[in-house]
Amino acid sequence: MDKISTIKPKRHLFDINLKEIWEYRDLLWLFVRREIVVVYKQTIMGPLWFFIQPLITTIMFLVVFNGIAGIPTDGVPPILFYLGGLTAWNYFAESFRNTSDTFTKNAGIFGKVYFPRVVMPLSVVISNLIKFAIQMLLFLGVYFYYYFTIETIHPNTALFLLPVLILLMAMLGLSFGMVISSLTTKYRDLKFLIQFAVQLWMYATPVIYPMSKIPEKYQAFIMLNPLTSIIEAFKYSFTGAGTLSYNGLLYSSCFALGMLLLGILIFNKTEQNFMDTV
Repeated sequence: MDKISTIKPKRHLFDINLKEIWEYRDLLWLFVRREIVVVYKQTIMGPLWFFIQPLITTIMFLVVFNGIAGIPTDGVPPILFYLGGLTAWNYFAESFRNTSDTFTKNAGIFGKVYFPRVVMPLSVVISNLIKFAIQMLLFLGVYFYYYFTIETIHPNTALFLLPVLILLMAMLGLSFGMVISSLTTKYRDLKFLIQFAVQLWMYATPVIYPMSKIPEKYQAFIMLNPLTSIIEAFKYSFTGAGTLSYNGLLYSSCFALGMLLLGILIFNKTEQNFMDTV
């Protein structure tokens, strides 16, 4: 006898059925593959853009912020400093941007087929993790070049925190994306502001400048940014330059968990009636 599946409404707004998500894992990986393949399918350079984009941005930062503005990089080679910050930042930013229009971009699918809706933003975060791993290869190539040629690079035991840092960036990207995707079902103008907001957010995060160059009276405000401690810890773990604040990482962890719960709450609430507004 064939197995009968029963689709039941969520019992409460924090309900995330992990068993059901696991049952739809094949669909999840299908969406992951789609996110990676479709973007560059008809381009000449293909997956090479995963390397080209951060490299071009790094060169631009090198010319503008190091060459023209003369912003120091705590003794770390500028190209390594910028590439390290960008590699970490891009994972969060891409996860945030690409999940921020989950409902509006996939309204056609959501209106025809049932599957756990959270599978869609999860697929975006996972696909961006693969992109992050590819861009890490570029970063590590530059990193090992400088590691064996100069003596100012000091990797340390903070490297063991790398999985935690990646998890925190994934949680923040997913949670902010889920919140914004839910709001854009009613307020379409938000999707035009995301790109601008993410760009401004990057400049409020120590990606292109070290925390040591921020005036002390402003450092407390920069530390309110949950990504500050994460980006600083990422760069510190590889180079030994920068700051590693366990209190800051604890704050970022609590913030990420709180935002994830809020994201799930708003996402589940929107899921129940979004087809009436999309």
